[in-house]
Amino acid sequence: MKVITILGTRPEIIRLSLTMKLLDKYLNHKIIHTGQNFDYELNDVFFNDLELRKPDYFLNINTNSLGSIYGEIIIKTEEILKKENPDAVLILGDTNSSISCIIAKRLQIPIYHVEAGNRSFDQNVPEEINRKIIDHIADFNIVYSERSRQHLISEGYPHRKIYLCGSPINEIFQNFKTKLKDSKILKKLNLDPENYFVASIHRQENVDLVDNLIKIVDILNSIAIKYDNKIIVSTHPRTLEKLGSIKNKNIDKRIDFLKPFGFYDYLTLQQKSKAVISDSGTISEESAILNFPAITLRKSMERPEAIDTGAIIITGLDKETVLKSIDIAMDHHKLDSAKSIPEEYRIKNTSWRILKLILGTAKLSNQWNSIIKLK
Repeated sequence: MKVITILGTRPEIIRLSLTMKLLDKYLNHKIIHTGQNFDYELNDVFFNDLELRKPDYFLNINTNSLGSIYGEIIIKTEEILKKENPDAVLILGDTNSSISCIIAKRLQIPIYHVEAGNRSFDQNVPEEINRKIIDHIADFNIVYSERSRQHLISEGYPHRKIYLCGSPINEIFQNFKTKLKDSKILKKLNLDPENYFVASIHRQENVDLVDNLIKIVDILNSIAIKYDNKIIVSTHPRTLEKLGSIKNKNIDKRIDFLKPFGFYDYLTLQQKSKAVISDSGTISEESAILNFPAITLRKSMERPEAIDTGAIIITGLDKETVLKSIDIAMDHHKLDSAKSIPEEYRIKNTSWRILKLILGTAKLSNQWNSIIKLK
C-alpha cells in the first residue's frame, strides 16, 4: 500500500512526525513538502530535531500571493499524484498546503484528514475557511476530541467516517522527553528559569493589521515594564516583516525579537518561563500537557478544551485584560490543582491509531474504484 503525506508548515511536521515514521516503516510512504514555510527555522530544523528523513518532493511554491499559493500547490501536487498513484493521501490541519486535497478528491484518492472538526466559528480567520473545505471533502476525518466529532456530525458529515484518535502532541512529547531535558537554550540566552516571558505572534489577523500589531507591541512593552523581565519573542518571518512597517515604534529594551527556535529549545523555553503569550493554535495543548501558565491573544479558538480545564486564558488584544490574565495564570499555576489535562489530550498511541485506520480502510473506501479515474 502506498500513502502520500502532504505538508508544508512547522505544525504539520511536528504533529505528523511519529505517524510518518510508522508509515515509512510499514507502508510505501512518500512525503510532499509544499514549501509553504521555507525558512530553515520553520522547516529543516524540525526535520532534524524530530529525526525525520527528507521529503521525497519539495514543491518550492511561489508565496507572493494567495492565488499563486493555491494554484501552484494544486498543479504540482496533481503531477505527483498521477505519477505515484497512491492508495491514500494524509494531510493535517487547516493550512494552505492541506488544500492540495482538492486534487486528490478529483483523482478519487482517499483523503485522511487529521485534526478534523476543529471550529473557531470565526470566518475572519483564514484557517477556519480552509478547515471547513477540507473536512467536507475528506473521506475520513480524524478528530482530536468528541467536541470536534460533534461539530462534523452537526454539519451533516457521516458519523461512520469520523474517528477519534486524540491529539498527537502528548505522544510526541512523551517520545522526546529525554531530549527536551537536554536543551541548553537557557544557558545560551543567559536566562534563569521563571525569570522571563515567552511570546509568539504570527496570525494574519494579528500581524497583517497594523493597528493590531501596534496593540501587540504596546502589550509587550507593558509586560516588560510591569514585571521588569525579559520577553523572548519567537519571531516568525511574517511578523518580522510587518514590524518593519510600523513607523516610530518604541520597543522596550527588555524585549528580544529572535529567530524561531527548534522543537526542543522552544518547548524548553516555554516550560521554564514565567508565562507564555501566544496566538498559536498549539498553545492549548502545550500549556495543558507541559503545565505552564499561558494566555492567547485571540478572540476565538478552534481548540477550546484547554479553556474548559482552565489551562489557558483567552484575552484578545485588550491590554488590561492581558495584564490581569497573566497575574491570574501565574498565581493559579502555583497551586497543586493547576495541572488539568483534557482527557482526549492524554491519548498516547495516536500515530498507531492513524496507521491502522489507513491500512484497514484505504483500499475499501472508494466506491468508484472500478471506474476509470479522471485523466
